[in-house]
Amino acid sequence: MKNPYLTAAIATLAACVYAPTTIQAQGKAPRTVQVSATTAPPVIRTILNQSTLLELPAEEKVATIFGGNTDDWLINAGHVASRFVSVKPKAAAAKSTTNLHIISDHGNDYTLELKEVSADQAGGFDSTVFLVQTDTDAQKKIADAPVFVPVAEVKEKEERLEREVAQAKAAAAADKKTAETAQEKYQSTYPSNLHFAYSWDQSKAKALGVRQIWDDGKFTYIQGKFEEPPVVYELKDKKPSLINFDFANGLYTVPKLLQNGYVAIGKARVEFHRQENN
Repeated sequence: MKNPYLTAAIATLAACVYAPTTIQAQGKAPRTVQVSATTAPPVIRTILNQSTLLELPAEEKVATIFGGNTDDWLINAGHVASRFVSVKPKAAAAKSTTNLHIISDHGNDYTLELKEVSADQAGGFDSTVFLVQTDTDAQKKIADAPVFVPVAEVKEKEERLEREVAQAKAAAAADKKTAETAQEKYQSTYPSNLHFAYSWDQSKAKALGVRQIWDDGKFTYIQGKFEEPPVVYELKDKKPSLINFDFANGLYTVPKLLQNGYVAIGKARVEFHRQENN
C-alpha cells in the first residue's frame, strides 16, 4: 500500500528539482555612449518589462524617430518636445532586435541597435544611456541654431492654437449673445423712451413740410416731406447756431437733445420748443 504522504513529498521534491531557474536581470549603472557616422551603431541592452531611457545632449531635442521593428518595440519620445526617448521591448530575444534612428532638432542622427537580452541576463541591461556625438560636423551642428521643429513641439503648438481658437470662438459667441440680449432689451424698452414733447406752429410746419418732432432722451428727430431739405438750428439764449445732423429718407437725426430750435428754408422757418412737463 502506497503512503500518500510519501507520494506528495516526492512530487514536491521533483517540482523543485526540475523547475526552471529565473535570473532577475539587474539594471546597469547609467553610461555614456558615443555615436559616430563612421562607426558601427552602439548596442543598447534592453529587457522585457523594463524601460531604457535614452538621453540626447542638453543642447538638443528629439525632432523625429525611425524604428526598424515597431511591432515588437515600444518607442516613446513623449508628448512635449524634450531630449528623452524611452524604449521597451515587447518580444523576447529571438525576435526583438532592431535599429533605431533618433533625429535631433539640430539635424544630427543618433543611430543605435536595440537588443533584448533575456537570454543573456548576466550582463544586465541599460537603464539610462547618455548619447554623445563624436563627429566634428555633428558637434558643429549642436553649436548652431536648430534646423528642425520637433514633432511633439509642432503638435503642442497646434493644440495650443486650437485651444486659443476655441476660446476666441467661445468669447465671440458670448459677446454676440450679450449684444443680442442688450439689443433685445433696448428694442423692448425703446418705445417707452420716446418723447413727443415738442410744440411748433402747425401751419408754418405744414407749409415747410415738417410733420413730426420727437426725442429718445439722447437724440432729436425731425421727420417730414420736404421739397427742399431745410437747415436745422439750435436756439440758445434766443441765439441760433448751426448744428450737426444726419438726413436720410425725410428724417433728420440730431445727435443731441434739443430744447429749442428751428428749421429753415430761406426766410421761411418753423421754431420748435420742448415742453419739460410732458
